[in-house]
Amino acid sequence: MDPLGARSQIVDVQSLPTWDQPRGIQDEEDGENCFREDDCNLTNQINSLTSPFAFRQDINSKIVLFNGDVALLNCTAIVNTSNEMLTDKNPVSNSIHRYAGPELKDELIKLKGCRTGEAKITEGFNLAARFIIHTVGPKYKAKYRTAAESSLYSCYRNGMQLAKEHGMVSVGFCVVNTVKRAYPLEDATHIALRTVRRFLENHGENIETVVFAVTDVEEPLYLKLMPLYFPRSKKEEMTSLPFLPADIGNAEGEPVVPERQIRIAEKPGNLEDDSGDDSLDSDLGLVGNHAFARMEGDVDKQRKLILQGHVSEAAQQKQHQRNYNRWLCRARAEDLSDIAALKALYQTGVDRCGRTVMVVVGRNIPVTIIDMEKALLYFIHVMDHITVKEYVMVYFHTLTGEHNHLDTDFLKKLYDIVDAKFKKNLRAFYFVHPTFRSKVSTWFFTTFSVSGLKEKVHHIENLQQLFTCILPEQIDIPPFVLEYDTRVNSPYYTAHSSGL
Repeated sequence: MDPLGARSQIVDVQSLPTWDQPRGIQDEEDGENCFREDDCNLTNQINSLTSPFAFRQDINSKIVLFNGDVALLNCTAIVNTSNEMLTDKNPVSNSIHRYAGPELKDELIKLKGCRTGEAKITEGFNLAARFIIHTVGPKYKAKYRTAAESSLYSCYRNGMQLAKEHGMVSVGFCVVNTVKRAYPLEDATHIALRTVRRFLENHGENIETVVFAVTDVEEPLYLKLMPLYFPRSKKEEMTSLPFLPADIGNAEGEPVVPERQIRIAEKPGNLEDDSGDDSLDSDLGLVGNHAFARMEGDVDKQRKLILQGHVSEAAQQKQHQRNYNRWLCRARAEDLSDIAALKALYQTGVDRCGRTVMVVVGRNIPVTIIDMEKALLYFIHVMDHITVKEYVMVYFHTLTGEHNHLDTDFLKKLYDIVDAKFKKNLRAFYFVHPTFRSKVSTWFFTTFSVSGLKEKVHHIENLQQLFTCILPEQIDIPPFVLEYDTRVNSPYYTAHSSGL
């Protein structure tokens, strides 16, 4: 302790060397030579290829590899790995609790646990870090590898998302997968590195530093794999390329099951169906020599052709994709923290079929006082990476009032804007605690306004019915919903039990 009572072992992240800086002669040699074997044979094959993780000096300057205790980092937030009850005793968690003080334990009780893959935030208390992001890594079983990969991705993705939403400048990650949970270290490291890399590419403009805090056991593996995702030169980018795993995830780094990927034609710019589309193609001028560099031409004319039925289905789909991409770009660029603070849309666990569960809380949507276009942007922003694979949605209509009811025109607009994968991969929509009026409205909407949705909507009268589809420990239910269900449906449960 120094005379002011501060811990002398605190590490200021600004004092640590970033990944783009030399780490000593031996480390530089390791960085260049770790993939040198057979380079001569590979050189001619890879020179013409492009790495999906290109050399980016600006990103490398944000990355720090730190061999030490994450609890000692002086940064905006550090990440704690725990269990679903946030009571796990592992070296990382134990150290964080020791330095944070007893107030942290009391605060964690108020959080009422954390689902696998989810992330929750508390104050840092006596730590040098202002905040602690708590997350729960998956238990690994080879039989459920896909679910484990998705959950571990969510741990890192949600941690980075919280950092962005709270305007954090720096965040220190521990190794989320603990020995207790048996996740293979090398597989987990690939997911950790690529998820952070993709987030910084797409959303990390305001995040200045990301620290990977590792132990002596983990450091050699991180030093070996980091050049794959954070190459420090064009040469390292190309020599690392052959060693990237087959699965590098989607644009956000999330694992994607191959059979569920949307197939894209070899040249997306060229329509397979040429009939009836000459008039549209004649309006599209080439810019450059690749399929994605096309001018859009006269948008009004395209819309008129669509209305007149003179444009092929393929062309309509292409136009729709352009429109969705514009909304997605806006969603990624705009500050949506006020909508996020409503806690009206969030990811929880998985259903009994292993599909991601997304929750919408109707009572948390003040329709009459918020900017509904920003709400639409937030929905697209959150859901875009979720909908690349099968998912289900749970909508709690519990205790909603007139000021919470979404307008039919808004829902129709949302349905028309979203990408095809939103509709294709939605497997079920659970409407919890519906009223007679909401049932009628839902029937009219799914019958006359949209197509293909009616069979996916299931009205759920009580939570017991919901638990037949989603285990209780896999869904984060707002306390007021639990209280309402207990109050209203307890007589039903009692009578049902007596009948048995």
